[in-house]
Amino acid sequence: MSFWNLIEAFVLKGLREEHRMSLQRIRTAVEELRRQYPRVQHPLAQLDLAVLNRDLYADREGLLVDASRGGQLGIRRVLELYLSRIEKGAGGAIRLFPFTRTNLEDAPRAVAIDPTVSFGRPVIAGTSIPTAVLHERWKAGDAIAGLAEDYDRPVAEIEEALRYEAA
Repeated sequence: MSFWNLIEAFVLKGLREEHRMSLQRIRTAVEELRRQYPRVQHPLAQLDLAVLNRDLYADREGLLVDASRGGQLGIRRVLELYLSRIEKGAGGAIRLFPFTRTNLEDAPRAVAIDPTVSFGRPVIAGTSIPTAVLHERWKAGDAIAGLAEDYDRPVAEIEEALRYEAA
């Protein structure tokens, strides 16, 4: 799975679970996005999107285009929580901050997935410390405080990494 596919899967999960959008509605919207943005290979990852009443909108020059309804213009809304976890650069998504808690609004950006760091494996944000390594050591009996000391990181970061891996 490429990094782009991971971002698209993350957005798709948000559309399905948080916004209760049907796969058919999402498929229709993605087809419309591909029609309106023919140069964009991964519309769910590369475009600024928003959801309102189970309709998917794309930001086009300050206007929201309703991709679910054949390109109608919509009212600007705040980008949804899932999309706020994707850091974008000039070419689209560059980094993903997955959720580490079930209360999505309180989840810190403690874990990052960046294709330029640790081959795209989840790491503690701002480091190259793989969350999987921390989880394996914790499962083997290492204490959280000991892991924090070994990696010179705050205990809270280690706990978030373990939460991510446990999910």
